[in-house]
Amino acid sequence: MEENKTHDSTSIQIVAYHSKYQHAFRALNKEWIDAYFKMEAADYQALDHPDEYIINKGGAILVAIYEEQPVGVCALIKLDDHRYDYELAKMAVAPNFQGKKIGYLIGKATIEKAKELNAKVIYLESNTLLKPAINLYRKLGFKEVEGLTSPYERSNIKMELILKEQL
Repeated sequence: MEENKTHDSTSIQIVAYHSKYQHAFRALNKEWIDAYFKMEAADYQALDHPDEYIINKGGAILVAIYEEQPVGVCALIKLDDHRYDYELAKMAVAPNFQGKKIGYLIGKATIEKAKELNAKVIYLESNTLLKPAINLYRKLGFKEVEGLTSPYERSNIKMELILKEQL
C-alpha cells in the first residue's frame, strides 16, 4: 500500500521519444491491446517501427518516466487528411500506474506538442469498452464525431479535438 502512494503524478517526467524507449512503447501498448483485443497489422507497423511510421513522417511520441522507467506513452501520428492534422494514438500506461493521472499528464503534453506542431485538429479512435480511456479523452476536450475509415477492427468510436478554428 505504501508503494502505491509513492507513484504519484508529481514524480512523473514527460520526455520526447528516443529509440531506447522503443521496447517500452511496444510492450506498454501490446499489454493493453492483448488484454482487451488482438494485435492488428497497423499495431505491428507503429509499434515495431515507430521511427519510420511515426517520427520520420512528422509525428512525435512522448514518454512518461517514473524513477528512470517508462510507465506511459502516447503518439501523435501525422495524417494526410484535409480535416485532421494528427492522430493521438498508442496511448498506454503501465497497469500498476493507472489511476494516478499519468494518462491525463501525457495526454495534455501530447496536445501541447500538437499545438507546437501547428495542428488545428487532432483525431483519435478507440473502443467504448475502454471506459476510463473514453472518459480521459472527454476530460482532455475530445468530442465524438463520425471519422475516417479505421484500419482497426476494434475501433468503434472516433473523436476530435479542435485546437484552432479553421477559417
